[in-house]
Amino acid sequence: MKFTDGYWQIRPDVTPHYPIHVHEVESEPDALTVYATPKRLAHRGDTLNTPMLTVRLSSPMPDVIRVRLYHHKGTPPRKPEFQLHPQHPQTAPAVTITNDGQAATLTSGRLTVRVEKAGDWRIEFKDGNRVITSSGWRGMGMLDTPQGRFVHEQLALDVGECVYGLGERFTPFVKNGQVVDLWNEDGGTSSEQAYKNVPFYLTNRGYGVFVNHPEKVSFEVASEKVECVQFSVPGESLEYFLIYGPSPKAILERYTALTGRPALPPAWVVRPMADHFIHHRLRRGNRHQLYPGHGRPRPAFARVPLRLFLDEGVSLVQLRVGSACFPRPRGDATTSEGAWVAHLRLDQSLYRPALGAL
Repeated sequence: MKFTDGYWQIRPDVTPHYPIHVHEVESEPDALTVYATPKRLAHRGDTLNTPMLTVRLSSPMPDVIRVRLYHHKGTPPRKPEFQLHPQHPQTAPAVTITNDGQAATLTSGRLTVRVEKAGDWRIEFKDGNRVITSSGWRGMGMLDTPQGRFVHEQLALDVGECVYGLGERFTPFVKNGQVVDLWNEDGGTSSEQAYKNVPFYLTNRGYGVFVNHPEKVSFEVASEKVECVQFSVPGESLEYFLIYGPSPKAILERYTALTGRPALPPAWVVRPMADHFIHHRLRRGNRHQLYPGHGRPRPAFARVPLRLFLDEGVSLVQLRVGSACFPRPRGDATTSEGAWVAHLRLDQSLYRPALGAL
C-alpha cells in the first residue's frame, strides 16, 4: 500500500505522523522503551495537537530483536493471532542495555539495535560495527487515510540486496520491485495472488523479518521507495521481529523456533504422494508389485488409504491385488491374506467404464 506521491510528496487526503526526534528513553532490565514525537519539542506549546509514538525494543531469544510501534496502546487485541513460542524466564536471553546522552542500545547475542538520541530519528540494527539494516527518516510512521489509520515501517536495503520469501508466490523469486499484499485468495497459480501467504522475508545480507500480524499486511519491496522494504498494517500498532543469522539456515532455525515447528505427521498424510506414485506406475504399464520387495522391509505407510486417479484409457488389469503385494497386517490374525485391501474405495460412479467387471 502506497502513501506517498513519488519520493517527496504525500498522497492527497493522507496525514502522516513520522517520528523525527527521541523525546525520552526508559531502560528496563530486559527492554528499551522509546518515546518519539513528530516534531521537536522546544517549549510547552509544541505539545499541543502533537501525537506521541512509542517504540518498545526487546529480545525473545538470542539474535532476535522484537520491535513494537504503537500509538494508542489500549485498543483490543485482534484475533486470531499467531501463537509464538513462549519464552520461559530461565531461558530468557542475556541482553546488554546501554543508555547515554548519544544513543541507547540493546544487544542480544551478536545483534544490536541502536537508537539515536542526539540527532535525527534513526534506528540501526548492527552486528558489531556492521550495519545490517536501519529505519531512518520517514521510516516508521502512523498515517491517517480515507480508508482509516495505518502504521508502517521501512527497513533500508543495501546495494545489491535481494529479498526472498513472503510465503507461496508465483511471481519472480527475487521480490525486489514487487507490491505484495498478503491475503489468502483462490487466484490460481499465475497471478500475484497466493493460497499460502506468510509475513516473513529474508535477504542476502543475513537477516530475516517476521511481521507478527495475521491480518492483511501490505509489502512494498523496493517499489514505493527503491532503497527499502515497507510493510504496513491497519490499526494503531505494528510489531515485527528482526532475526539475524547470518546464514539462511540460522535465520530459518530461529524463525521456526519463534513461530513453532511442526510435529512428525501421521502416515496417512503421505497419501497424495502415494497416489502420484501409483498413477505413474500404472501409466508406465508396470504390472509388477507396487512396492517391490527385493529383501527390503515394507514401508511404514503400507496401510495408507489410497485415492487412485484413473484415466479412461487405463486398464486396471495391471493392478494386481494379492498377498504378495498386500500381506496381512502384522498382529491381525482375524483378516485373511489380501482381504484388507477391500478398504480401498473406488469411485465407480465416475470411472465405471474403466472399472468394467471390477
